[in-house]
Amino acid sequence: MGFSFSKLKAAFGGESKPNKPVDTTEKIIAEVENTPFGLSESNVLFAGLNELGGYYFFQTVVVGNFKFKTFDGAKLIMKSNDFEIELDSDTVELESEPTQVSKRFITKIDFQIEESDINKPQSKRITQIILKTNKGDISFTKYVGQTEEEE
Repeated sequence: MGFSFSKLKAAFGGESKPNKPVDTTEKIIAEVENTPFGLSESNVLFAGLNELGGYYFFQTVVVGNFKFKTFDGAKLIMKSNDFEIELDSDTVELESEPTQVSKRFITKIDFQIEESDINKPQSKRITQIILKTNKGDISFTKYVGQTEEEE
């Protein structure tokens, strides 16, 4: 009696195909009400500036398949043709949280930012955003929505 694992998988709809991302950035953007700050292949970066007691924070949320846990913190690097800014996370303990959507995670990271740099993240000249973690780097491109394209 012969046994074929591939035939068994095919019978249950598990034929072998290359793994495609279950989630797309377009789907994430459509389901989240905020305007994205950056896009990678399978993650969307949402971000905004906040101030608390005279200290400024650049708050970020990564939504997508990015999942990690660390006690080493993270860095956010924003690059343009005429400046580069590197921000350190305000805490070293960070962890992604699962969502109700399969294989989608939310990772919230706040970064310390100096008052002299608070206008730089809002610059339309930003060409690249890099999130550096102990799991690796994620490179985002600055999101340009319809309202920004029309200006």
